[in-house]
Amino acid sequence: MSKISVSVIIIILFHVVGLVGFFVPALTPLFLRLVPFHLLLMLAVIIANHYRFDEKFAGFVLLIFLGGIAAEWIGVHKHWIFGNYYYGQTLGTKVFDIPLMIGVNWFMLIYGTGVLMVRSRLKSMPARVISGAALLVLLDLLIEPVAINFDYWHWAESVVPLKNYLGWFALSALFLYVFELFKFKQQSIVAPILIMLQFAFFVLLQLA
Repeated sequence: MSKISVSVIIIILFHVVGLVGFFVPALTPLFLRLVPFHLLLMLAVIIANHYRFDEKFAGFVLLIFLGGIAAEWIGVHKHWIFGNYYYGQTLGTKVFDIPLMIGVNWFMLIYGTGVLMVRSRLKSMPARVISGAALLVLLDLLIEPVAINFDYWHWAESVVPLKNYLGWFALSALFLYVFELFKFKQQSIVAPILIMLQFAFFVLLQLA
């Protein structure tokens, strides 16, 4: 069995197990504590499947991780990008009130979406960036109710502000543009599958 096949099985299996944990109330507290470890496992799978891990790729990972952390710090402390919100305990260890896992998540979302757009039939770079950013806003629409319910983060407002989605679009577009500038060789389907599983995962969690 190829590395790609094993990786896809791992991604599917752990998302299915996660769904079971969130659907069974008695298991939910345990599975919420495991969320950071799940994200780290997905990070390892994505990195392991990147063709030619080198300084260039390591630089991209670090750039998006730190960029995501910086944007979230501005968002939480200044309310300039997404609105007035704060993080709960589910995403684990925080630095200056920002979970380190949010930087990991930004990398995986941008990388997976970037690879998906490159593998698409869109020949125009601006079209890939705009389409990818729109896709991530759609994903955030699915994530928000679940995130609030399971203590990922919380909003000062009674509803998620429009500013959040505009901020997601702008930041995603910026990061996807950076992805395009790195001009990575076409990658395997593993990272895009993670993005597609995220959609399915959060759609099903809506039912919980």
